[in-house]
Amino acid sequence: MSFTIAIDGPAAAGKGTISKAVAAEFGFAHLDTGLLYRAVGAKVLAGTEAVQAAQNLQSEDFGDADLRTTKVAEAASKVAAIPAVRSALLDFQIEFAARDGGAVLDGRDIGTVICPNADVKLFVTASAEVRADRRFKELTAKGDQTDFQKVLAAVIARDERDAARDVAPMVAAADAITLDTSDMSIENAVAQAISAIRAKYIPS
Repeated sequence: MSFTIAIDGPAAAGKGTISKAVAAEFGFAHLDTGLLYRAVGAKVLAGTEAVQAAQNLQSEDFGDADLRTTKVAEAASKVAAIPAVRSALLDFQIEFAARDGGAVLDGRDIGTVICPNADVKLFVTASAEVRADRRFKELTAKGDQTDFQKVLAAVIARDERDAARDVAPMVAAADAITLDTSDMSIENAVAQAISAIRAKYIPS
């Protein structure tokens, strides 16, 4: 049985944490599609041409700890705006979504482009200030010397880039359930997501 859950939203809204919790709750496979673009972005920073990097992506490319850095995130956002890069990664995501046993995919265009017929669609968001604060704390905890205003500017710039790109812009699907986590604990956000999914999921 296949059952697909699409979870979209901007950076640091909580979609990754929610997606992992949902996958664990229902026993579904999970794919952080952002890692695909981060891996391509990292290869571009290392000197590989973007489309070539996307076409030759290997599973081992997803394990690099540097994929979570701000520099790679910015590179990922830029390569994600290249139509040929998105095309190269499309089939992998579609095949993953259709796998038996259920799948949870999180990203920015899952419910609108990758899985427009997903069984459940969630759009997880939060204010730019709240998301910047989360990212700032995450970075400083890792020893990254930065400041809040710089992180906020990067979050806003990323949002604008993701929402304005010509191909697969970040937007909530018309039939997506929106979760604004600005004033939610992660436990509450996960509980609401699971409740929304459980209302539509009937195990075989």
